[in-house]
Order: sequence, then C-alpha cells, then structure tokens
Amino acid sequence: MRGGRRAVVKHCWTFEEIYSIFKDSMGKDKVNTEQVLEQSFRELCMLVAESDDPDFIYDFFVCLFTPAERKDFANRWLLVKEMDKGTTQREIASMFGMSLCKITRGSKELNKPDSAFRKMLARLAAKNTSTES
Repeated sequence: MRGGRRAVVKHCWTFEEIYSIFKDSMGKDKVNTEQVLEQSFRELCMLVAESDDPDFIYDFFVCLFTPAERKDFANRWLLVKEMDKGTTQREIASMFGMSLCKITRGSKELNKPDSAFRKMLARLAAKNTSTES
C-alpha cells in the first residue's frame, strides 16, 4: 500500500449478515442474488467515497479488477471524456479500437438528464481548474 494510510471502515457487512437480510421467504436457503449484489456494490461505492487516498484506491482497484477489467474500466472513462470534448463516435472507435455499441451506450448515458457522467466531468473540470490556478 502506498502512503501508509488505510481507509476507516465504520461497518462492513459480513456474508452472514447479508445472507440473513436477503433470504427468500420461499425457503431458508434461497438468497435474492440481485439484492445481495446490489448491497455489495453500494458498500464498495461507500468505502471508495470515504477514502481520500487515491493511491489506496488505485491499489484496491488493482486487487479487485483483472488487467482486462481495468482496461475496460479506463476505456469507458476515456470515451466519456472524448465525447465531452466533441470527438465523434466514429473517431473514438478508430482512435481506441472500441465498438460503436459501447460508445453509443456511453453517449446515451452522457446525454441523460442529471447524468452521473456529466457530474463526474464537472468534478474533473473543477479539479483541473483549481490545480491550474
């Protein structure tokens, strides 16, 4: 770990806690997998949001994602930034070897009202403005 700092975790759900919360009423051994996965994803988001150490988050992502998943993750963010610059979908596909389907999906998300992509791009722009000053 870089920097020697660790994120403070208030409470991590154990598998047993999640299992007991989301048991299917039809049988004690059935679990609503979608709910468990959603809870797990939200927990990860919360933990990442609470960390103020980019090196720790980087190390965590390296542990969590395979190299191919990290590449896909980075490519998706790259295409969002390129679309925001006004680069056409075909240019993005040509420059980075991405499928038009993936780019179109990113474009649709970017153009949604109250887009999380737009909010993140605004954060990036604000950060870049503050570091240039």
